[in-house]
Amino acid sequence: MPRVVSFLLLAAVVSAQQPPSTAEPLHRPFDQILDLYVRDGYVYYRALRAERAALDRYVASLNVTASVYEGWSREQKIAYWLNAYNAFVLQTVAQHFPIQGRAKQYPAGSIRQVSGAFEQKRHRAVGRLVSLDEIEKSLAEFEDPRVYFALGRGAAGSGRLRSEAYSSDRLEQQLAAQTTDFLGHQNHLQIDGSTSTIAVSPIVGWHEAEFAAGYGGADKAPAYAASRSPIERAVIALIHPVLLPTEREFIAKNQFKLSWQEFDWQLNDLGTR
Repeated sequence: MPRVVSFLLLAAVVSAQQPPSTAEPLHRPFDQILDLYVRDGYVYYRALRAERAALDRYVASLNVTASVYEGWSREQKIAYWLNAYNAFVLQTVAQHFPIQGRAKQYPAGSIRQVSGAFEQKRHRAVGRLVSLDEIEKSLAEFEDPRVYFALGRGAAGSGRLRSEAYSSDRLEQQLAAQTTDFLGHQNHLQIDGSTSTIAVSPIVGWHEAEFAAGYGGADKAPAYAASRSPIERAVIALIHPVLLPTEREFIAKNQFKLSWQEFDWQLNDLGTR
């Protein structure tokens, strides 16, 4: 049996055993797509490309009118943009899969090998054409930097793509879980006592102003961090809930250096994992 067909049959059986989708009507098709093709943050792009019609229909449905969008709650708007961004990424990869490219600074199959994937390619949303980078920048208006952990950039260095769509009524729970999951992986957070270094995902550094504003206040981090810069206090406040006791003791000595990790642009392809 061909691998794509066997995967779809297996995924369909697993999906049928899941409880009914709780996503809002607009995002319910995307919820089903993610449930079918995403496992542990990785996507079976080959199968998605073969059965892309459902994804294309969902993407087309995202072009709601501005008047409809303005009538939504803050949570609905955030869920909309997170789902739209992730759907646009999946569609971009599926359109070019298997990705071929020659840019030496990125892995061979990376979404970065698709020319202008983030900066130039335009997508229809809320009655206008937007790029992925423009969507990411616009998320700053919601003043919740956790949203950047929810953006699946088609890369292993991103927060893990969830097997469900974001939904306004569960958004807080989903973002909290996404943040905990994000900070629980070494490719996003490494604490090295031997070098007195805390290495954090560059996603935090890319949005330093937002993280500093949201988590860098003196009331957010432990008292020992008062002399630190706003972004250092923000990092401490972010990671403190997920630290082991020995890691908290190390950081409490307040002798660490903060550094940014390299972003891993390898495609989050389940078929090559």
